[in-house]
Amino acid sequence: MTTSAPGRTNAFVVRDEIPMPDAAAGPVHARTARRDAYPIYVTRTLEATVARLVELLDGAQVAVLTDEVVIELHGGDLLDALADAGVELQVTVLPAGERSKCLAQAARLWDWLAESSIGRRDVLLAFGGGVINDTGGWVASGYMRGIPYVNLPTTLLAQVDGALGGKVAVNHRLAKNLLGAFYQPLGVVSNIAFLETVEARHLRAGLAEAIKKAVIASPAYWSFIEDNLDAIVERDAAVLERLVGAAAAIKTALIERDPYEEDLRRPLNFGHTIGHPLETVTGYGPLLHGEAVAFGMVVESRIAHARGLLADETLARIVELLRRAGLPTTAAELPARPDGDAIVAALEKVRLIRAGSLRWVLPVAFGQTAIADDVTEAEVRRALRESGAT
Repeated sequence: MTTSAPGRTNAFVVRDEIPMPDAAAGPVHARTARRDAYPIYVTRTLEATVARLVELLDGAQVAVLTDEVVIELHGGDLLDALADAGVELQVTVLPAGERSKCLAQAARLWDWLAESSIGRRDVLLAFGGGVINDTGGWVASGYMRGIPYVNLPTTLLAQVDGALGGKVAVNHRLAKNLLGAFYQPLGVVSNIAFLETVEARHLRAGLAEAIKKAVIASPAYWSFIEDNLDAIVERDAAVLERLVGAAAAIKTALIERDPYEEDLRRPLNFGHTIGHPLETVTGYGPLLHGEAVAFGMVVESRIAHARGLLADETLARIVELLRRAGLPTTAAELPARPDGDAIVAALEKVRLIRAGSLRWVLPVAFGQTAIADDVTEAEVRRALRESGAT
């Protein structure tokens, strides 16, 4: 309990009366509990975005992490608007691309923070795509045992997936996201106006994560994407706002069941069991994450189909929507042609990291999946061959 200290206006007394434990009582049990909640805003204008950020920052000093492309496209307007709102800023810029999502860059960022005036109650603003959101969140989780961070995603992939959920990490040469943590943001602000400058290839890659959520969790979201694909690709603001907002609602509903992944049966991993090893064996460069996930969804759907879990028509609809979205459904369509043996070897490394368990998310119908841990190497190789990887 706490009480005011007599004679001191700004002091208080902490009083505890903890008894000595019985020496024969056995082990001491430590208990902790934490429940995080944070808002996710979808905005259309710079003014609305800055207003939400100022609300979240609440007078804190801000360390802004961004990349060379984002700072060139959007940095001037955003930073000027925040400064005009009275926000004190310190800014650092990484090279754009997946190769910046590494331990060396994280260490450089910790050095930058340590040499700055950023304190434990200040905020890191991760202003960019998935690489910046992942790296920034992990750096925030480790600095001073954790400082708050806000995600300001600028790509479709980050807005529908990467900026949400609190999984933060950097890559290792042996596996994607090997060095990471669970650390929830203070908030997320997704301004769909940023998507106007995203390259078409990156926009399509982001759509892969939205399609994934539709397959595993929402027939209604599937129908929305299927019916509005042309408007999405043409960047219709109203449609993009619904796409991003619905993705946030679906992902947070799924994560709330198991925010720290204590249960390995996670439908959100659909497409990633193949997709992550594919990124690893191609060197984290030639393929965009969404392209790897799209190919992974096809391979994993073929495994489900071969097992009799997925109907011919549903498999065809999944492949056709990915094709319509301009995403790779065969190895020949990937920017880097994968080697089937290398993918299988990388899968074994993931199995080792996960203590011998490799869980596959196999679609059964829209909104329904089966989680399997008995998929054989022969099944994987067959599905890879059917998808053009040899």
